[in-house]
Amino acid sequence: MKTNRAARKRFRLTGTGRIRRPKAGKNHLMRGKRGSRLRRLEKNDLVDPTMERRIKRLLPGW
Repeated sequence: MKTNRAARKRFRLTGTGRIRRPKAGKNHLMRGKRGSRLRRLEKNDLVDPTMERRIKRLLPGW
């Protein structure tokens, strides 16, 4: 099976098997956002458990 390359670039697997994703909202229009908000957006977030099965289907090697 082929890996979906777009998904491969966006998601990473944690040590416990959860899927990590970057937070949205840090690409443009950043002048109006507080510095604390921008620093929070730099951190990674976890994919919701209800979506994990769909994403793992795009990444068959996991």
